Amino acid sequence: MNAQAQQQPWHLHPQLADDTHPVASWPLCDVRLMDDANHPWLILVPRVAEAVEVTDLDEGQQRALMQEIDRAGRALQVFRPHKLNVAALGNLVPQLHVHVIARYQEDIAWPRPVWGMAAAQPYAPEALIERIQLLRDTIGERS
Repeated sequence: MNAQAQQQPWHLHPQLADDTHPVASWPLCDVRLMDDANHPWLILVPRVAEAVEVTDLDEGQQRALMQEIDRAGRALQVFRPHKLNVAALGNLVPQLHVHVIARYQEDIAWPRPVWGMAAAQPYAPEALIERIQLLRDTIGERS
């Protein structure tokens, strides 16, 4: 990363802000819940200005990202998934972010990726509050 990019302040991409809800703030990443009740789905967004690829992170940040991906995957175990999907695509939203998605053999997209398989099902307000609180309780985060 060049010196100019390192001087830019970090901000959350507007699309991620629109599509997700805050859950926690870990040492490297903001942890956010995707507003799609079809799947328990966390988004990890490293707070590193101008990061687009994992390779934009230094070695310590890369290690921290892997640890936080592991932590998110363990948190999603509360939903007893058959499989966890982990992906950092960035094709539509260039800001580096990692999807950690709990998957089930009976979910609407199985066994295919979740993208483009079904319209997102936004959480009802009460369900959203309950889901975020469950995740915070699971990871030991205060609300």
